[in-house]
Amino acid sequence: MVEVTRLDGKEFYVNPHQIEYIESNPDTTLIMLSGKRLVVKEDYQSLFERIVDYRRLIGAFKNEE
Repeated sequence: MVEVTRLDGKEFYVNPHQIEYIESNPDTTLIMLSGKRLVVKEDYQSLFERIVDYRRLIGAFKNEE
């Protein structure tokens, strides 16, 4: 799970495997596979790095090499 922060400051966790795509306009918006949209404080680059770190932690890249 990846920690993200709502615009009101509340922190929560998102399963990055459920993210369909990410928009940056100017707020970062996660569009989930369910269609739900989550607006978060983190910028795209820091969110991207968190997702990569999480996937390394669970060994996801071994299946993609």
